[in-house]
Amino acid sequence: MNKPLDLKLETDRRERADYLLSRTDKYFTKSRQIAEKFGDKIVTYGVFLRRGTICAVNPALEILREYYPQDAVPLKITRLYEEGAFVPDQKPIFTYTGSFAALVELETLILRRVGTACVSAYNAYKMATDMPKVGFIDMHARHACGDDLSVLAAYGAAVGSRIAKLSGAVGFLGSSQDLTAHFYGQDAGLGTMPHAIVGYAGSTLRAAQMYAETHPQDNLTVLVDYYAREYSDALEVCRWWYNDVLPAGPASARALAFRIDTHGERYAEGLDYEQSVELVADWLHVLNEYEAVRAVMGEEAYDSDTLNIVKDRVRKVLFGTGVSVASVIKMRETLDAAGFNSARIVGSSGFTPFKCKMFGHARAPVDVIGTGSFIPEAFGDTFATADVFMYEGKFLIKVGREKLFQGLKP
Repeated sequence: MNKPLDLKLETDRRERADYLLSRTDKYFTKSRQIAEKFGDKIVTYGVFLRRGTICAVNPALEILREYYPQDAVPLKITRLYEEGAFVPDQKPIFTYTGSFAALVELETLILRRVGTACVSAYNAYKMATDMPKVGFIDMHARHACGDDLSVLAAYGAAVGSRIAKLSGAVGFLGSSQDLTAHFYGQDAGLGTMPHAIVGYAGSTLRAAQMYAETHPQDNLTVLVDYYAREYSDALEVCRWWYNDVLPAGPASARALAFRIDTHGERYAEGLDYEQSVELVADWLHVLNEYEAVRAVMGEEAYDSDTLNIVKDRVRKVLFGTGVSVASVIKMRETLDAAGFNSARIVGSSGFTPFKCKMFGHARAPVDVIGTGSFIPEAFGDTFATADVFMYEGKFLIKVGREKLFQGLKP
C-alpha cells in the first residue's frame, strides 16, 4: 500500500518552490534545469565580501538549511569564522557542499542575507567601542526598506554590540521597534516622544507632562530642540520634574533625560561657531580651534590630512550646526550649573561611525545615542559573492579567483 500523502508537507514544498522560483535570478533556474537534464554534481560554494566586516551570517545559513531539500544528498556547511569574528576583506566566510541542482537556485536568497548583517555588525561594533561608556538605541527602522532589511540590520548590530560588550563597552540597549527588540534582549521597543508630539502639546514642558501622565511607569526622555530652546526648555522641565514630580513619591525611581536632535542648519540655543570653539577647547584643555581638532583627530591623522578634508569634517562635528560636541557640552554644563546633575543626555541626528568616533575622542558628555546609521552608508559594501570552487571534490574556479579559495576543503 502506498504511504498516505502528507498534504501539508506537499503544500509547504510547493509554496517554497514558488517563493524561490519568483525570487531567484533566472539564470540560476535555467542552470538547475541543465543540471537536471545532464546529470547532477556535488559542488562546494564559498561566500565572501569585498571589505572587512564582522561575521553575522546566521540569517544566511538559516535560509540555506530551510530551503535545501531533505531528499537531496546531505548538505555540509563549514563556517570559516565564528559569529562575531572579524573577517578580512575578500576572505571566504563560509562554504557549503551539496547537490548542484538543489543549491544553484538558493544563491540569490543566501547572498542577500549576508552583507547587510555583516557590515551593520562591523559598524555597530566600531560605534560602541569608540564610545564605550555610552548606550545605544537602534533607530534604523525608518530607514529600512521593509522588514527583511530591518531584521538583518538589527541582527547585525546586535552581533557587533555583543562583541563590543566583551571589551567593556555598554553597547546597544534596545531597538526603537518591537519587531527587532528581541535581538537586544528586550520584549518591546524603546522610545518616548517624536517632534510631532511636542508640536501637538504646544510646548516642550506640556509634552513632558502629557507623556508622564500617559506613561507613568516610564523613564522620561524629553525632546528639547523643537522650539530652538534646548537649554531653556530643559531647565523648565527639570524644575517641574525635580520640584513637583519627584517629591510626590511614585516617580522617584524614574530617570529624566533630554534628547538633543537639533536641525543641521542651525546652532543650538545661544551658540555660534566662536562660542562652540571656546566650549570645546575649554573641555579638552587646549588653547584654540586647531589644537582641539588635533587632539580629537590624533597627531598622525591631523598631519597627514594635508588637504584639510577630514579636518573640516571634524570641525563640523565639534563646532558646527546641529548636534555637535559643543552643543552637548553646553547642555551638560547648563544642567550641572542649575544643580540637575542626575539628568541624562541623549544625542540623535546623524550619528554615523565617523561622528561617534569623533564624539568618543572628544569625550563628549552624552549618555545615550539614538542612531540607525550603522546601516551601510555605501550599499555596494554589502554585495556578497558566492563561487563554486569544487566540482565532485576537484578544485576548479574561474581564472582570477583561485587565491581566494586555494587550500579550502569541501
